[in-house]
Amino acid sequence: MSSKREQLAQWSTLVADTGDMEAIRTLTPQDATTNPSLLLAVAQDTRHAALLDDAGHLARQLGRDDSLALRCDAFATLTGQVILGTIPGLVSTEVDARLSFDTLATVERARGLIALYRELGVDTDRILIKIAATWEGIQAAAILEQEGIRCNLTLVFCLEQALAAAQHCATLISPFVGRIYDWHVKRGLEVSGPDNDPGVQSVREIFHTLKSQGLDTIVMGASFRTVTQVEALSGCDRLTISPALLEALHADHSPLTRQLDASEVPLGEATPLLSEAAFRWAINDNPMASDLLSDGIRRFARDQEALEQLLA
Repeated sequence: MSSKREQLAQWSTLVADTGDMEAIRTLTPQDATTNPSLLLAVAQDTRHAALLDDAGHLARQLGRDDSLALRCDAFATLTGQVILGTIPGLVSTEVDARLSFDTLATVERARGLIALYRELGVDTDRILIKIAATWEGIQAAAILEQEGIRCNLTLVFCLEQALAAAQHCATLISPFVGRIYDWHVKRGLEVSGPDNDPGVQSVREIFHTLKSQGLDTIVMGASFRTVTQVEALSGCDRLTISPALLEALHADHSPLTRQLDASEVPLGEATPLLSEAAFRWAINDNPMASDLLSDGIRRFARDQEALEQLLA
């Protein structure tokens, strides 16, 4: 019997949720995702000290050695370049989370990341620009997608975020399983299995809704806590999984059953285009989504600031 990882890869594209280049080389995923927290971990690892120097050199080469923002983006793109050398697919690189409520600033920063990748000779068709799924972030993604810059809308915690991103033609969305699970468990929910796991159920709802409406946006389950959560979403378009869980799937050779299949989702009526007011009310009226979106942005912003201090 093949491993559960091999079985899973028949139905879902596997993505490494790490910036650790050694782990990526060992795990050989199709794609990889990064974020400020993962990049900070790379920057603090002495094995990758040369990347910090290279980021400063690239900033000086571009005549902007005084820009911490440019140094951080240079470090992110240099890390992305190394990762792309070890995987066949895509890498996601995130815009500074502190711009999550500024559409035009997000667009400009994303264009800058793509320009840096081009400066490094990287094929930008292999890059996804990662943006928080705020209303402003979704509008920025719509502009970038029209320019041919593909986007990954992250920190998705409810159906309305997913729908708005898909309606604005985002290439990919990342609904978070583990953080939704954590939020409910902290409030006393007893989770006895995937059918009672609010994180798993959220991604299943998003997957079925987008597929039933014929929306092309890729659904990538993210932020897993357990192998059981991963298995419960087998068949989702993509799954971004930590090295520890990928290794656990590789070591397990028991049978795995497919849970999601887009070809079996019947087409239904399209949801009307979500307005800004409807989107904002939906987030406001959902304590879990409101809490987790704000908390996720704050966490990424703090790690961005820590990365800046390392590069200063």
